[in-house]
Formats: sequence, structure tokens, C-alpha cells
Amino acid sequence: MRAKHIEEHRTHRVGWLRASVLGANDGVVSVSSLVVGVAAGGAPSDVILLTGIAGLVAGALSMAAGEYISVQSQADTENADLERERKELAEEPEKEVEELTNIYVGRGLDEPLAKLVATKLMEGDALVAHARDELGITDVLRARPVQAALASAAAFGVGAAVPILATFLAPKEVVVITTTSVTLLSLTVLGSLAAWAGGASLWKGALRVTFWGALAMGVTAIVGHLFGANV
Repeated sequence: MRAKHIEEHRTHRVGWLRASVLGANDGVVSVSSLVVGVAAGGAPSDVILLTGIAGLVAGALSMAAGEYISVQSQADTENADLERERKELAEEPEKEVEELTNIYVGRGLDEPLAKLVATKLMEGDALVAHARDELGITDVLRARPVQAALASAAAFGVGAAVPILATFLAPKEVVVITTTSVTLLSLTVLGSLAAWAGGASLWKGALRVTFWGALAMGVTAIVGHLFGANV
């Protein structure tokens, strides 16, 4: 008996995964950088904590708004292309068959077979066939603005909560070291999880996220120390 062939793909995760990874990474890096920068400038504990909370709220709202606007622009473009394609299918169906045939010929089919495939697909759902093969638009990869905005905002909040909790629990004299250590550990885990969800190398994902997070915190700490020393 032949074993059943099972394939597991991760393309369906692209929409929410990108927004979630971006949001969580931005939450951890930006809020930890704020906290470390303010702490390095010699601010009192309550100011450091307030800075972190303000960064969480502002960042989550900003991420949601930015993600929604960006993805909605993509959705508007897709809808406009689909509407134009729908109009062309109604007005010039023969030319649309020829257009789809040429696409399949370009992919390696001989012309008679390509025309047969194009005709059969258009007898089913012509718009779906042209959306997929001409425009590159599929249901799995369609732009979803609300989903992207909510995923991004929620992920930012979760990521930002990590350095805030570290700041709240750590003694003032070691708040910079504690927050930095917790943040780097969180970024390593986050990078590994994102790589795992996307089917990429775990250590490469962890390394690139941790590197940029460490760089951001380091630069912010230097700026906070310099400006704090001069105030």
C-alpha cells in the first residue's frame, strides 16, 4: 500500500505572521530602548516605568494604524484590479481566453493544451483564474487590513510588556542591565519562534533579531547617558 503523501506549507501564515513578528519585535525593541535610554540618563524609577507604559500605548496604536493604512492600500489596489478584470471578462471574453492561454504557454504548455486549460478554467470561475494566474491574487494571500492591524497591535503590546515588567521588578541600580538582559533573551526567543513558524533556520532568525535589538538599545543608552549627563 502506497503511503499517503502529505505536504505542509506555511504560505497561509504570511498575513498574520508578518504583522505579528513586526509588532512583537518593535514592541520589545522600541520600549526597551526607551526604558534603557531614560534609565541611562538618570531618571527616577516612576519616570522610567511611565515612559515604558506610554511607549506601549502609543506604539500599539501607531502600529495598528500604520499596518491598517498600509494593507488597506494594498487591498484597494487588488480590488481595483479585480474590478477591471471583471469588466474585461464581461466585454471581451475571447481576448481573456487568449490572454490566459499565452500565460500557460509561457509556463511551458503547448498552445492547444494551454487553450484547453484556459477554456476549462474560465468555464468554472473565470475571475478566480485570471486573479490567480494573471494578477497573482489568491484568497490565501489577499490583503486583510483589519487582521493585520489587530495582530500588529496585540503583538506590539505583548512584546512591550516584557521590558516594562523587567523595569517594574528590577531594582533601580540594575534596571539597565536587567532590562537589557531580559530583552535580549526575549528577542532570541522571538526570532527563533518567527523562524520556526516560517520554516526558516532557527539560529539565523534568532541572530538577526537579537543583533538589531542590541544595536538599538546600545545606541539609545549612549544617547540617554550623554543627554542625561548634560541636563
